[in-house]
Amino acid sequence: MKAKFSLLALSLLSISPFISSYANANDMAVALDLGWDSKYISEGRNNLDKGGIYWGGAALETGDLTTYAVVGRGDSTHYIEWNFGLEYSLHLHDDLETSIGYQRLEFYGDERAHDNELFAEMAYTGVHWLIPSVAYTYATEAGGYFVEVSLHSPWHISERFLITPYVTQGFDFQYATEEHNGANHFQFGIEASYEVSSNFAINAHLSHSIAMDDIKEEALRDGIQGSLDETYGGIHLSWGF
Repeated sequence: MKAKFSLLALSLLSISPFISSYANANDMAVALDLGWDSKYISEGRNNLDKGGIYWGGAALETGDLTTYAVVGRGDSTHYIEWNFGLEYSLHLHDDLETSIGYQRLEFYGDERAHDNELFAEMAYTGVHWLIPSVAYTYATEAGGYFVEVSLHSPWHISERFLITPYVTQGFDFQYATEEHNGANHFQFGIEASYEVSSNFAINAHLSHSIAMDDIKEEALRDGIQGSLDETYGGIHLSWGF
């Protein structure tokens, strides 16, 4: 059950335009995010037995360093998750957005658990309408890593309204499961963002995840039958100061 603050995640990243613009102007920026997802999907899997999940988060950026805290709470299931992390931006090239980071995860539900994750991300922004990216996450408890390769295509419908279709291919290497390494899931969807004002935006997404070998092998082992694909959506409200 893992959620990660990420250049590719919609939750806290939906406030990144605010954080960047405010930080550039004032050397410090604060951003807040409140949202809901119809399911809690990560690594192509539904982490909750039923219902969706509420999210709340706050981030502080000072120079190249961002500190953040995120809390998630199931809307129909007894489940709470806290994420605390640091992310540092690297300036390797004008057309590369690169960062490294660490986060601590705490899980409260039917079982108490925790994890530590190290992550690195890179996105090429030289072509504004097609942005390839790769994200790497290593989990200390699992002793494995997960890789996501993505393509995002942002399109400004108007000055305030942005839509971004995307596709993502995930690969698991003893991060979600130990028995099988390789293709985990393929996901596609669309993200939308509307800037209501200079410091407030409404963000939404609709996504579909297709199970691949890693998820299928896990389901076969656990005797799970039926469709393993997942469709879900969400909406987030974001403020920047």
